Amino acid sequence: MPAIPRPSADEFAPYYGRYINAVPDGDALALLERQIGETLALLRTIPEARGSHRYAPGKWSIKEVLGHMADTERVFAYRALRFARGDRTPLPGFEQNDWVPFSNADARPLGELVEELRLVRGATVALFRGLDDAALARRGTASGVEFTTRALAWIIAGHERHHLRVLGERYLEAAGSARP
Repeated sequence: MPAIPRPSADEFAPYYGRYINAVPDGDALALLERQIGETLALLRTIPEARGSHRYAPGKWSIKEVLGHMADTERVFAYRALRFARGDRTPLPGFEQNDWVPFSNADARPLGELVEELRLVRGATVALFRGLDDAALARRGTASGVEFTTRALAWIIAGHERHHLRVLGERYLEAAGSARP
């Protein structure tokens, strides 16, 4: 099982640099395996009654943020699968703000969303664990931009870090919860 080293700037769209730069140096696979435990520990401290909290009108609820995290990880893992398998078919983008209202996240128990996120990460880790160096270096196009499979692992890790920071700063800190 190869390590997944940090991608170079030509392996992803510039927009995603903010996620990749949020990830510490090292092996993205090891981080993905370790990170979910830290995330789950934090999420399990949030009371069910707080799950529908929005820090401002028109913003997502905590439950919607978790649903978005799971959906986005699925999308990026699917892209990684396609690219790793040599599929060069250009993939469309997705508009997160269009997806969230259809996620039904606010109608679901918070614990169920936390468990879903755990299961999605397990599938993501299994996918990346099975890839060799050649698969990690393969490229594909999504949203009109070329990515490597490797870059997608880093983007997934950084996307999670981004949303944990947002949860800590905008949703939990105001309620007196610990920040991630």
